[in-house]
Amino acid sequence: MPVSSATRPLRLSPAEVFADNLTAYAAEEQHFATRHRAVGWLRVFLFVAGAGGTWWLFERGQNALAVGWLVVAYVLFLLVMRWHGRIGYQLRQRQLLRLINQEELDRLGGKLAGLDEGQRYANAAHPYTADLDVFGPHSLFQLLSRTTSRLGQDALAGWLQTPAPLEQLWLRQQAVAELVPDVVWRQHWQARARHFPKQSDDPRPFLQWMHAPDFYAQRGWLLGLLFVLPPLALLGSALWLTGWSGWLAGGPFLAMYALNHRFRKERDAVFERSMDMYDVLRAYRDQLLHLEARPCTTPYLASLRNRLLERGAPASRYVARLARIAQNFSLRWSTLAGFFANNLLMWDFFWMWRLERWKHQLGGALEPWLEVVAEVEALASLAATQYANPEWAVPEVVNEPLTFESEALAHPLIFSPERVANNFGTVGAGRTALITGSNMSGKTTFLRTVGVNLALALAGGPVCARSLRCGPAQLFTAMRTQDNLAESTSSFYAELKRLRQLLDLTEQGQPVFFLLDEILKGTNSRDRHDGARGLIRQLHRRPASGFVSTHDLELGDLEQELPGFVTNYSFNSEIIGDDIRFDYRLTPGLCREFNASKLMELMGIGTK
Repeated sequence: MPVSSATRPLRLSPAEVFADNLTAYAAEEQHFATRHRAVGWLRVFLFVAGAGGTWWLFERGQNALAVGWLVVAYVLFLLVMRWHGRIGYQLRQRQLLRLINQEELDRLGGKLAGLDEGQRYANAAHPYTADLDVFGPHSLFQLLSRTTSRLGQDALAGWLQTPAPLEQLWLRQQAVAELVPDVVWRQHWQARARHFPKQSDDPRPFLQWMHAPDFYAQRGWLLGLLFVLPPLALLGSALWLTGWSGWLAGGPFLAMYALNHRFRKERDAVFERSMDMYDVLRAYRDQLLHLEARPCTTPYLASLRNRLLERGAPASRYVARLARIAQNFSLRWSTLAGFFANNLLMWDFFWMWRLERWKHQLGGALEPWLEVVAEVEALASLAATQYANPEWAVPEVVNEPLTFESEALAHPLIFSPERVANNFGTVGAGRTALITGSNMSGKTTFLRTVGVNLALALAGGPVCARSLRCGPAQLFTAMRTQDNLAESTSSFYAELKRLRQLLDLTEQGQPVFFLLDEILKGTNSRDRHDGARGLIRQLHRRPASGFVSTHDLELGDLEQELPGFVTNYSFNSEIIGDDIRFDYRLTPGLCREFNASKLMELMGIGTK
């Protein structure tokens, strides 16, 4: 039996829970695989028995018994086929749950390859995501995302890209706390959607198409023919079989054939949109059912769930109806069946009419329902991350801009057991922590550690720290500025543009928390020193605080020029023989020793 947080012994770590679940689901998978094979053979037996028995009875002139036996065998075959399908679903569910627990173990071990990188959200112009590895290979998005739908992925990415208002953050934290212990519910939520191969397709083109003008809006005459021609064709066919003229059936048949040909482009468009959305709708249907059945206690989750029940019936029922409408267009996959259905029953036209009826009744509600699922997916992703990392803290987000006070702060994407954590605190505007340090000592990693944890906190998630107290701020980084050949832009000019972007943000009055790594490195030491000093003075007079890392020890004088607002910190190394040892500890004061010459010597590059 899979282990949930409610039933697991206190001594079990998340890794042990995931390993136990993996073992349990693998055993259940074997059980259902055995049943699936057995019922599959039963289907074969019923088919052979039905066909063989019917032939045997007909051969002996027992026509009534033959027909009766055929009907009984066919009904039994259909019942066993449905039973087989249900067992197949349970088998696939266990396979997916086993895979989900394996993915959780992989995340704990830092094996993120193969998980969604969110590369489509990468944006070099964004205030911080490119520098903090929020998206891309070995990224924060890979570590967090348990989303299955495109809208869910968009929601989580949006939360990581845009700090939420305080009230929204508090609501998210409460909802995440409710979902954290419910491991089984969260994993079944994921697995339900992953049954369908195209469940992550983007539904927005379909939603936009649903707002397009109705096909029947200017074709009322065609809607009338929809309910006249098929009955005439069926009646004419019956009369033809009893000896009447074939034109009684042929006339309506030719008329329907002409209409199908005349409106083939419109029919093709509906078919393509419906088939594109079929898996997506089924995935949403199953997730909506799962959410509707869950009692929700926190305000945010309860409000999301209540939005699914506002139309008098659960949203899952309406979405299931839409999925069935979409499914009926799939008759086209069989050329012969599609030909007769369309030319005897105007099949496509009928389901286009049903689709428009659904749209008029509930089309405006579909998008909000899908957004509910997207938000729950984002919340479940944060909850799963918090559950998997019980040593992480839930940040205290306070209404004090530019507050950042942390204990044992570490980088969530460093998975080494020797991962070093640091303490740091700053409160209020106009403050700069000036960090000096030798090469490879950890300056840039520490800046990213601060940034990625602040991004997590302002998204409503847990942070990789013993504790964190932070306030609202717009996060901004300047670390990886590069040249742009297409725009004939040098790396130095690109960095200047980035710093101008920072100053523009501070001019808007919003609090900005900045992380600047080795600024103005593309110019000579005098210009770099003067430019950095001037920038820090500018930022001191604005609603901004943050970090500047540098090799320029002269900038340390700013601590005396702006006492209480500029504070020197450093990362240091120790050279012992041919070894350079780093402790990766944030230390008050300027760096004591640099190691560039020793590093060059160890690489065989002469320094004399």
